Amino acid sequence: MTEGTTAAAAEGADTLTRLEQEGEIAADYLEGLLDIADLDGDIDMDVEADRASVSIISDTGTRDLQKLVGRDGEVLEALQELTRLAVHRETGDRSRLMLDIAGYRARKRTELADLGAKAAAEAKNSGQPVRLDPMTPFERKVVHDAVKAAGLRSESEGEEPQRFIVVLPA
Repeated sequence: MTEGTTAAAAEGADTLTRLEQEGEIAADYLEGLLDIADLDGDIDMDVEADRASVSIISDTGTRDLQKLVGRDGEVLEALQELTRLAVHRETGDRSRLMLDIAGYRARKRTELADLGAKAAAEAKNSGQPVRLDPMTPFERKVVHDAVKAAGLRSESEGEEPQRFIVVLPA
């Protein structure tokens, strides 16, 4: 092993340790929140795509946890930001932590990937740009990835909260 390879491996281990620490801090914060709200849920932690990922799941059904998702994921987005702030307060570092509740983001990711693939197919067939409705940053990222996987390019336009994606033909 060369010196550069050893340093890269050590840096990767440090990053993994930091992300696992973020997950632990987030889990503690969310467990406190669940206790205050008197909701049942289990916390699952992982590291995905160079970011900590924390999920709240329930064996007894997701009806109670839906309160934490809210309409169109609005409460989930707010809780994610609060959780990131809690991590930042403890570590001093900005967190890119992703929060999922009752599988909402996983389902949404599948729907958005399908939307991106359909928009890419439409742009290929028509030769015209395809404009999509405004989306959150998470939603746009998933659609951009799906469009890229289809071999096309996409751009975000507009200002928050009305920022949207335009899928460009080849």
